[in-house]
Amino acid sequence: MSESSRDGVQSWDKSMSARDRIRAVAETLREPRSVNWISEQADAAWSTTNEELQDLVDQGQLRHVEAGETTRYQPDYTRLLFEEIRSLIEENTREELRNELAAITEEIEKWQATYDVETWEELEQSLADGDLSSDELHERRDVITRWEENLEDRRLIKHALVLYSDVEAAREQMMDVADRAMR
Repeated sequence: MSESSRDGVQSWDKSMSARDRIRAVAETLREPRSVNWISEQADAAWSTTNEELQDLVDQGQLRHVEAGETTRYQPDYTRLLFEEIRSLIEENTREELRNELAAITEEIEKWQATYDVETWEELEQSLADGDLSSDELHERRDVITRWEENLEDRRLIKHALVLYSDVEAAREQMMDVADRAMR
């Protein structure tokens, strides 16, 4: 997806098909959305959107939820979680994951010392201090956002490290089966 224009309507790469645009919107959903909403965001016909969303449900990439008389679509968050963990394992060594975990912990500890807080929530409460300048407020808001992202990254990295051996063993087993099949 490209940048949004001022009125909130997406401007799309001209080479993207309607189905590509629908998938792009569906992949970024943060909350359940209707066919109409997704169709509008993707600048695609309702019938094409409905058909593509059904295909994504059939493939297990989306789930549909009933909201009154409206069907809404949302990503399969469980599948997304496992895909993210799998990507971390496939794209990083154990040592790289451990190093990233250490870097995240160091950054959080630095913020704790700098702002004399233990959690991002405590830092958020400090935003109400009347003696902060606008620059300090912006800085703290940025730190809060990065802190939340770091906590999510740390959670995913921890899962990846726990499952690393199992994924490696499964990969080796698949390779052994493939080797035997080629003989």
